[in-house]
Amino acid sequence: MPIPLDVRADFPLLQRSVDGKPLVYLDSAATSQKPRAVLEALQRYYEEYNANVHRGLYRIAERATLAYEEARAKVAAFVGARPEELVFTRGTTEAINLVAYAWGDAFVRAGDEVLVTEMEHHSNLVPWQLLAQRRGARLRVLRVRPEDGTLDLDALDRLLTERTRIVAVAHQSNVVGTINPVRYISERAHAVGAVVVVDGAQSVPHMPVRVGELGCDFLAFSGHKMCGPTGIGALWGRRELLEAMPPFHGGGEMIERVELEHSTYKDPPHRFEAGTPNIADAIALGVAVEYLRALGMEAVREHEKALVRYAMAQLAEVRGVRLYGPKDPELRGGALAFTLEGVHPHDVAQVLDEQGVCVRAGHHCAQPLHRALGLTATARASVYLYNTPEDIDALVRGLERVRAFFGLSG
Repeated sequence: MPIPLDVRADFPLLQRSVDGKPLVYLDSAATSQKPRAVLEALQRYYEEYNANVHRGLYRIAERATLAYEEARAKVAAFVGARPEELVFTRGTTEAINLVAYAWGDAFVRAGDEVLVTEMEHHSNLVPWQLLAQRRGARLRVLRVRPEDGTLDLDALDRLLTERTRIVAVAHQSNVVGTINPVRYISERAHAVGAVVVVDGAQSVPHMPVRVGELGCDFLAFSGHKMCGPTGIGALWGRRELLEAMPPFHGGGEMIERVELEHSTYKDPPHRFEAGTPNIADAIALGVAVEYLRALGMEAVREHEKALVRYAMAQLAEVRGVRLYGPKDPELRGGALAFTLEGVHPHDVAQVLDEQGVCVRAGHHCAQPLHRALGLTATARASVYLYNTPEDIDALVRGLERVRAFFGLSG
């Protein structure tokens, strides 16, 4: 089976084995592996120019500041944005919380409404629950169609009202892989004056994403899911919205002038980056973005579609396996949640691990979605640019081993 990309050699961890078996990593929806260029960038920063940014006038400090801001420009360009619109955060979770506190507390009032979807990762659900509790707002929910894991968009206009202030939606589900029509949702939300917050944790690493094409107001994503380090991510926001938001954290660097009784604050994005930032990981994220851009995000997307199409066909041949989400690879990403009849997902994952195959098991921080599907847990294999058809073959062999282990053969 031909696939567009052949990059496995760029990822040192994928060269190792487990109990004498080649490592088959199928958990990139949780975190991606890192190419050698990213690992070298981290080491280079700490060995050659480890210094704080924006303050020092000596040479290595100036080099660190330049590299940090160059990384901001690279990451912003990756999603079609300007550097002044991109705030570095610890990841998607902190980015969404930043909006919930800084924008939400400033503009959401008692009686207002926040619309979320039933398929959200907890990171794009719990912050809005907390906001609704703080502000006396009402949380409304756009449901999922259990039969195919897509949103019930027929109900969207009924749920959107003149009281809707925020619509929070995942671009791509981390469980069933559904790719949501964010532009359509944004247009409908804007028609009632709501702002749209998009969880891009599963889309930005896997397909071309341009904020102008999405039509949303905020986009959050994480570096560790896109070949970058953990502990770094970003929030893109429309300039006028960022300028209207008060700080999320207070401290050094985000200020213009500090008096004993009050302070004035810098313009975005520095207003939202109090204290010493995650310098090394931001720089390494810039390198990860360069790596992905060199491959081409269209090629990454085509690579994954080919693997998903192959995986869906192969898994359909394993007796007792049920796969969830859209049947058309064009409508889904690389997350493949499934169950094996008669075996708990945790047991599936444990036996697969003995075969060197790494998959996730549990509710994947999406308990409401699992309940909508009539489940408490699933196993999840998720592919990325370094996976191959041989990885899918190993998964299928592993599942046959699970069946045999639990006496389900025949």
